[in-house]
Amino acid sequence: MNTASENPLVIFWFRRDLRLHDNAGLFHALNSGLPVLPVFIFDKHILNKLDNKKDKRVHFIHDAVLKLEKELNTFGSGLEVMYDTPEEAFKILTENFKVKSVYTNHDYEQYAQNRDERIQQFLLEKNIKFLHFKDQVIFEKDEVMKDDGTAYTVFTPFSKKWKNTLLQKPVKVYDTAIHFSRFIQIEKKRIPLLGEMGFEEMEAEFPASFTENDLIRKYQDQRNFPAIAGTSRLSVHLRFGTISIRQLLLQSKDISETFLNELIWRDFYQMILWNFSYISQGKSFKPAYDTIEWVNNESDFNKWCEGKTGYPIVDAGMRELNATGFMHNRVRMITASFLCKHLLIDWRWGEAYFAEKLIDFDFAANNGGWQWASGSGCDAAPYFRIFNPYLQTQKFDPQLTYIRKWLPELETFDYPKPIVDHDFARKRCLETYKKALNNQS
Repeated sequence: MNTASENPLVIFWFRRDLRLHDNAGLFHALNSGLPVLPVFIFDKHILNKLDNKKDKRVHFIHDAVLKLEKELNTFGSGLEVMYDTPEEAFKILTENFKVKSVYTNHDYEQYAQNRDERIQQFLLEKNIKFLHFKDQVIFEKDEVMKDDGTAYTVFTPFSKKWKNTLLQKPVKVYDTAIHFSRFIQIEKKRIPLLGEMGFEEMEAEFPASFTENDLIRKYQDQRNFPAIAGTSRLSVHLRFGTISIRQLLLQSKDISETFLNELIWRDFYQMILWNFSYISQGKSFKPAYDTIEWVNNESDFNKWCEGKTGYPIVDAGMRELNATGFMHNRVRMITASFLCKHLLIDWRWGEAYFAEKLIDFDFAANNGGWQWASGSGCDAAPYFRIFNPYLQTQKFDPQLTYIRKWLPELETFDYPKPIVDHDFARKRCLETYKKALNNQS
């Protein structure tokens, strides 16, 4: 940390927007007329709750922070990286610098909302402005609503209104690069090592932060086949903002309607989180589904987590997740459906496991996906839609290419027998759901 400076400046606080280019809040900070001090905080409130000290997400963030620092060095600036609570960090920053304003981008998750309220109140007491902007979505909060002013709960009409809104409000890319000279001139900063924050250094490969137009063009035909590299793998970059959602939209919107719809799904789930905040408290979007009598067999759950259910497509997906921090989206749906409907295990158990393992974990999308799979969410699969893992395999991995990659013991005696019979599980699920929902009617 530099010694106290009397020269006024503004802070740009990086969170889930770890890039310099086309960054909304950063653009406004650079246009404030004052030098900009870039800040990133490794938040102890979050990191102290992570039991896995080989967390791939922390590794990804650390890599992104190092890249930001290197890029800032080329302009004679640097990133002020702190390992602390946000409250303590801003106490130190405001003691060391004459801060006029703090700029940042919106974050819609409950912890982030509470954190920002505390920081805003602290800054307000010091007569420092706290300014935040839309950046990680195209449309947010109440920008895409029904004609009666209420929030959509079904994706298809939301997507139609979203596309009409886009025609009326074309996306704006923020040209931050022309203002990079306004970063504060400071000497190169030292970034805390992972080990200094209690995490282990490790080898990790992350997907590229760009995708070819050819992949987007073929996306509709290839996206459901886990053995094919047919998806963009950009979810982790969108999650932490190492790429711009606006630039990806402009690249893809005229190439693939299916790919565009995936971007709209991101906005949809963030909109749901904002307008129906009770889902962040562990509640079903449809309250009736909170009365389901789950079996919640811990042994079955552990076998699902380990990829040892005896259902190859399910096990392959869980092995991929455990090994890489990623799972193909089609397989995410199959594994989630299997946990909720074949094993009758509360979707929240699976949601929590994915939250721990996925490097692209995003609360809104993860919660939305799990509630979709269990039938309890907005625009959910109806409860009587139960994926048949065998038919899903025949359709999407007919040569068993994906399955064999993750289950080398598949055709040996070491591979387990199915932990539950499909027909029995299907019948039990229908009876259990029907009983719960009928009691609510």
